[in-house]
Amino acid sequence: MQNILFDFISKYISLTEDEKNAILSLNLFRSVKKGTILLKEGQKTQDEYFILKGCIRKYYLIDGEEKTTAFFTEMEGLTPHCIKNNTPSEYFISCVENTILTVSNSDMGLEINAKFPKFELMCRILSEELLAKQQINFDEFKTSSPEQRYLNLLKNRPDLTQRVPQHQLASYLGIKPQSLSRLRARILKKNKT
Repeated sequence: MQNILFDFISKYISLTEDEKNAILSLNLFRSVKKGTILLKEGQKTQDEYFILKGCIRKYYLIDGEEKTTAFFTEMEGLTPHCIKNNTPSEYFISCVENTILTVSNSDMGLEINAKFPKFELMCRILSEELLAKQQINFDEFKTSSPEQRYLNLLKNRPDLTQRVPQHQLASYLGIKPQSLSRLRARILKKNKT
């Protein structure tokens, strides 16, 4: 697990043995079973997540119906919004698969950044990349049809079609599961002709 994390970090900054040991001393690594809810609506948390292996989902419960807004897979991080303003969460975070992740908090980040300032640079770069990615995803979602959204998903994140239950995938695309089935059939038919 630690090598996966260190390989990821090395794409941004080089690590000394002292820095690696400091990270390991934080006891960040967790194995979580499929179906585990990491955060519930109404719950407060300080936990920030980084997925090493597996898939987690962010969703809202609106009028008894789950509305999936994001999936996070390998080498993606998630900091729940409620951490920044210290309020109860408005959504749920759950494991779609058995997942290995790091669980940290801002105090750990401050401690590491104080000891090793280059981590702050890496965090800034990661934050900028995440913000740009989220803006692109939001713009694509708002300006595309359900079929275009599905085709974008097949192009950019094809693994999700195999990893995520159809009803969650449909919710993520903003359509009903039956509509997703028809959409898949229509696309398959187009590709055969």
